[in-house]
Amino acid sequence: MSTSTVPRPRRQYAKTAQRQAEIIEAATTVFASRGYHGGSLRDIARELDLSLTSLVHHFPTKIELLVAVLQHADSQATWLPGFGDEHGIQAATLKLWESNYEHPELLRLLAIVAAEASAPDHPAHAWFVHRYEQAVEAYSESIRRDQSRGRINPATDPTSAARLITATWDGLQLQWLLNPSKDLTSDFRNFLGQLLAP
Repeated sequence: MSTSTVPRPRRQYAKTAQRQAEIIEAATTVFASRGYHGGSLRDIARELDLSLTSLVHHFPTKIELLVAVLQHADSQATWLPGFGDEHGIQAATLKLWESNYEHPELLRLLAIVAAEASAPDHPAHAWFVHRYEQAVEAYSESIRRDQSRGRINPATDPTSAARLITATWDGLQLQWLLNPSKDLTSDFRNFLGQLLAP
């Protein structure tokens, strides 16, 4: 093998990764506007001026593409365990809340597909169940840590508070998606201050 052929697999891999990223971005747009059931692989291929055959070469099934899209969305806008170690759960949650507003399309995607996935037979049902369990577990752990440091009333139930945070977060976020002119950050800050009082 000549040395000139060595870099080709690397270039091919980079090209494949770039194409997959483009497909995920197009699928995000389609699923965010039409939902999982309303958006087809043909719609996604059309967004990229790509043949259906080329698309399924990268993502053989619609479910595989949905999982990739959800994982990408979650990596851009989600709770990160350990995020509140230094400054506490309230400060960390507000910082993450504000950063999520930089990704409205991803938030819209998660809101739409999460509603669809409430049906037990939806392909993303188990994924969202696991996602909420992880979020509640991460918040509960951070609340317990803050309680041990005297930041939060020890009488506060960590699991119950964690569920209230995720529910209020989703509800206010949905209101913002419906009417982006409203600034709901102060409402969320007040809610956290009352729920996680010293």
